[in-house]
Amino acid sequence: MPSPNPSSQTIADLVVAIEAIAPPTLAEPWDNVGLLIGTPDRPLTGPVLLTIDLSEPVAEEARRINCSAVIAYHPPIFAPLKRLSGQTSAQRVVMSMLEAGIAVYSPHTALDACEGGLTDWLADGLLALDAHGIASRPSHQPGTHTGADRRALRSATSLPPTEQVKIVTFAPAEHVEKIRAALATAGAGLIGNYELCSFAVPGRGSFLGKEGSNPTVGQPGSLELVHENRLEMVCSSRALPLAVEMLRRFHPYEEPPIDIYALQPRPSRSIGAGRRIALDHPLTLEQLARRLRSHLAGPKTTGAKPDTSALDRILIAPAERPGSFDPAQAARSITVERLAVVPGSGGDLAEAARADGCEVFITGEMKHHEIRACVSSGLSVILAGHTQTERGYLPILAARLSATLPNVNFSLSEADRPPAVVCSA
Repeated sequence: MPSPNPSSQTIADLVVAIEAIAPPTLAEPWDNVGLLIGTPDRPLTGPVLLTIDLSEPVAEEARRINCSAVIAYHPPIFAPLKRLSGQTSAQRVVMSMLEAGIAVYSPHTALDACEGGLTDWLADGLLALDAHGIASRPSHQPGTHTGADRRALRSATSLPPTEQVKIVTFAPAEHVEKIRAALATAGAGLIGNYELCSFAVPGRGSFLGKEGSNPTVGQPGSLELVHENRLEMVCSSRALPLAVEMLRRFHPYEEPPIDIYALQPRPSRSIGAGRRIALDHPLTLEQLARRLRSHLAGPKTTGAKPDTSALDRILIAPAERPGSFDPAQAARSITVERLAVVPGSGGDLAEAARADGCEVFITGEMKHHEIRACVSSGLSVILAGHTQTERGYLPILAARLSATLPNVNFSLSEADRPPAVVCSA
């Protein structure tokens, strides 16, 4: 939990607040999320600046307003840095932050995947319009989404650290309590806030001891049928060696039966990469594009002024149909009910969307050949620009962090801009 004393709050408190929203475990394996620059124990005395990209202008802005930290959605350290000599922009940004003592945290794909995060915000704008034609905006808190059915396109999976394996044994009923207690002392049987968790069921076992054996029940060379209980308990991989040792020590048999099963991670329907939405009523591709544009343009607010020029150019690539084909007419006539939504560059999830029965793939940008592969296979595409599908969530993230750290000043960068704009000439 963040420090209760505002005057003693540190970068570690900021990290706790961010990771309560976007746990790093949700990030893609290739990503580089977390505290990238700075030490957790450094005091959090100045403002915290939120930005999509930590460019050199943004770094200069952070230094000018005496920031304690920058939350950069895109990791400024992604490809390995072999030297810090100021030869590249990335090197200069890192050096600038180090010299100024400004911490840098990047949530990136963890913020995409979490419930109530960036992807859910993007999906919200496609679901409903108010009387003024503006996309409705829920509170972006876990569990608040209503209306059309929504689930992760590629579900995140997790496994509690105390439930990584299941250890199973068979023993006479009168010995089960002693074995259960022994396994518990080794760390088995922990499920959340509960301990000594186990399951036992009676059955009938058999064994035949060879010559030289010393069975607890019966004689060597004789088939024995005995009443036993199957006892099973979850356990962490780390505690497993001690659990096995304790089981052997307290089991009455000369050769205790020991079965160990690896447990599979559990998928979450509402957490993970992308979102699949089933609309209550079908919409045309053009209607979806208009909703998207309205949502990304955002409300009129104070603070940083969003550069919406690129929103003038939302692209629609309708799924191809046999015979004569007019893309403009198709955008107005093709209706869809099952959508896939991925912020930023989502091309790697297009196949998952197609396999899941989606009719349109909505993202920021895709390569030409990725678009061709989609439309030729019956999957329409809507593109709104990479950072344009991301930056509208920053004010929401700032508000959520302010609720946790009310004595910290969170502000949006005014120097952060999309790298490309639409030329009006």
